[in-house]
Amino acid sequence: MTRQDTGDTEGHRETLTKTGTPRASMKPTTAALVGVGLLIAAGAGACVKSGMGSGDGMTSVSAVPAPQSAWRPLFDGKTLNGWRGYKSDAPPDGWHVADGTITKERGTGDLMTRDQFGNFELELEWKIGVAGNAGIFYRGTEEYDHIYWSAPEYQLLDNLKAADNRTPLTRAGADYGLYPAPDGHDHPAGQWNKARIVVRGNHVEHWLNDFKLLEYELGSPEWTAKVKASKFGVYPNYGKAPRGYIGIQGDHPGVLSLRNIRIRELP
Repeated sequence: MTRQDTGDTEGHRETLTKTGTPRASMKPTTAALVGVGLLIAAGAGACVKSGMGSGDGMTSVSAVPAPQSAWRPLFDGKTLNGWRGYKSDAPPDGWHVADGTITKERGTGDLMTRDQFGNFELELEWKIGVAGNAGIFYRGTEEYDHIYWSAPEYQLLDNLKAADNRTPLTRAGADYGLYPAPDGHDHPAGQWNKARIVVRGNHVEHWLNDFKLLEYELGSPEWTAKVKASKFGVYPNYGKAPRGYIGIQGDHPGVLSLRNIRIRELP
């Protein structure tokens, strides 16, 4: 061990080792202090205080978020490239591009992406005509006669005048027939609304104009009971596909326009 001479004597007192040999001063250099400070700062950036347990320990966490893909447009503003009809290679006749939007003015077949998606975040803007009724399907398959027999639906509706406005289960933003959407977050017919759908594993969220309307878990006991009690209960694979098509309902009469359609896949 080391020791230090003490006492009130004149001259410089050296620090001695056990053998009495002079050694370097114990005072650290400025560079060393800076180096230690950087190490401490780096360590602190890699840890957060854990709220679990009775101690004040530090829990190491990753400072890098899980990677996710970049946004990808599903509509180029000019063509229907990337879209087709249900069980058809061509888009239904009623759909066309007008003024940078995908639009229909009458009842027609459902429109569907050529690609399939599993975990994703979908955003688009939609504008519906007076008394209009439509929907966005996700994780749809082509095993049945209609896409809505397999795919959950984000409802698009004129909440004021459409016939389906009688219950929150079928109003704008609802998970059609299963989970209701609260009122007061939609814009009226003829104005643009923003839809956002998040699907990750079994977790689903519906957003309308930057407000989260609802969330649910596919395959949960609650969801299963709701499906069984609905018109979808007769289709054994309803909502069960881990991956599928994005679809736009077209079979109701009236005007529907879509723009700024984009998607990004999630881990």
